[in-house]
Parts: sequence; structure tokens; C-alpha cells
Amino acid sequence: MRRDAVKSTIPMPAVSFQSVSKTFSTPKGPFQALDDVSLDIEEGEFFGLLGPNGAGKTTLISILAGLARASSGRVLVQGSDVQSQFADARRKLGVVPQELVFDPFFNVREALRIQSGYFGVKNNEVWIDELLESLGLADKATSNMRQLSGGMKRRVLVAQALVHKPPIIVLDEPTAGVDVELRQTLWQFVARLNKEGHTVLLTTHYLEEAEALCNRIAMLKRGPSGGQVVALSTTSELLQAASTNVLRFKTDDALPADVAAMARVTGRVVQLPAQQTDDIERYLSTLRAAGVRVQDVEIRRADLEDVFLSVMAGSSYPDPAAGPAPADGPEETAEGGVRL
Repeated sequence: MRRDAVKSTIPMPAVSFQSVSKTFSTPKGPFQALDDVSLDIEEGEFFGLLGPNGAGKTTLISILAGLARASSGRVLVQGSDVQSQFADARRKLGVVPQELVFDPFFNVREALRIQSGYFGVKNNEVWIDELLESLGLADKATSNMRQLSGGMKRRVLVAQALVHKPPIIVLDEPTAGVDVELRQTLWQFVARLNKEGHTVLLTTHYLEEAEALCNRIAMLKRGPSGGQVVALSTTSELLQAASTNVLRFKTDDALPADVAAMARVTGRVVQLPAQQTDDIERYLSTLRAAGVRVQDVEIRRADLEDVFLSVMAGSSYPDPAAGPAPADGPEETAEGGVRL
């Protein structure tokens, strides 16, 4: 009796991925997209799911949303199995897909009313008005979906995902290809919903967004047998594990070979890991000796992008929760029509 009482006090995860694997059939043969992925997302978390293209992020989201069936394992949404209890699980989710999918025959307000009806929500005008206002769509309420820009269509997708007030919000690359204003508007609104108790699952390639917004982060990497979780911890612990500093500068000159081997170069910007002060002096001395002219030199703490690149490269970045990542390097994504 006492043991049952203890069990009942353990909170149920908002989302639970339990040993999820997925294999696609392709013209080139079976292709395994996910390999034994297990993780829990707690109620009220702002959770980030990161990984390079082909790591299986969208496949995992598709399984969560019931758009794809896992080859093995199961996914629970507040205790409801996404396969055997699909209707219950789907009502608890608000999913914003990557693709711009819309009905060209209705205006924005009509699209939101129809979406409300899909979930059996009646008399929803007050919440629809709030969504339109919060997402900057109030002046587009009577506009046909075909008349909207790509950024405005993205806002409508967000509104459709939230129209039935789901406790769990899933955002799959919601700010891909949209302007700065929409990004700010969206994150202010989603952050407010998270503070009100909604659980948020975010996949994004904008790592500065994940660092600023997410309480906890999982990183997926494609291994020999499919996408696997190679890091899972709080954002602060991942950043603490990045004990290095970064030397950052700009140059138009070619770097010496030994420096280039250590550098991350983006256009004119060069970034070098620096464990000790001596490392910085050694880099600068080498650059001076090679006649490399540098500008805007600065030293900063490693950020989430540095952690991410280190984990994806298979280096010995510590993972406070799950141990070191596997040493295999990233592999190219498969072709043949499978979208991951």
C-alpha cells in the first residue's frame, strides 16, 4: 500500500520516447533513421531537440504526431500511446510542421475556425482573436491564405497548432526562413505559454535560440545504425562542460596549416579553441610570424554552437547526464526519397 502511494507521487512525463527505432523501405533497401531513442520530456519544460540534417529529428516528431509509425518502441503523450490511443494523444499536441501547408480556399479566421472544429472546440472566437493579435495576424484575419507571404503563412500554422489550447506544443523548425520580427513575436508568445504551464518541444538549427529558450537539450547524431541521442542534459550543464574559451578574429589572409586545422572559419571570421592563456598567445604569435593580419580580436566563452559542433565531431565533450558521445564521425544522409 505504501509502495503504491510512493509510485503515485512520481510525476508522469509530458512526452516519453521509449526505445524508438524507425526503418524506412527505400529503392536502395532498408534505411534505419532512428536507433533506440529514449528520452523523457517533463511537464512544463522548454525542451530542445538538436541535430544536423539527417539525424532523425523530423522523423521523431512525425512519430510523436502520429504521421509515421515506429518500427519498434513506443511514444506516450501524458500517458496516452500515440498509436493505440491516437485521438487522446493528438488532442494533447499542437504541432507546427516545417512545411508550409495551408488550404487556399479559406481566409485566416475561417482556417482557425475549421481547425477548432477538428478538435471539437466550439465557441472559440475569443481565443482565436487572442491568437490573431498575439501573432500579428489581426489585420490579415479576412485575407485569403493564398494572399499571405511565407512569413505570414508560418504565423497561421502556429495559430492552427495552438487553436485547441494543447498542453504540449511541438515546434519543428518554426523560424526557418522567416524574418527577425516574426522570430521575436513568436518566441515572446511561446515563452509566455511556457510560463503558463505549457510544455514546449523545439527543433531548430538556430542554436542561439535553443540556448536562450530551452531548459534542457537532447542532441541527435546519425550513427552507423541510425539517429541516436549522444547528449542529454540541461543547457547550463552542457555549457559548463564547455570549459574552453574561444579566440575570435577576422582576417582576409590565409591561415597557417597548423592553425587552420584547429579553426572554425565562417567567411572572414575565424574561431579557435583556447584552453589556456598560453594557447591564445601561441595562436597570435604563429599568426604574426606568418604575416596574417587580424582584426576585431576578442576572447569569449564557448557557446552552445561550440558544444554542438564538438559533439557532432565525436570529440570527448563530457555529457553530464549520459557520458561521452560515441567517437564515430557524422555521416551523409541517405538519398532515395526518404526525408528525415
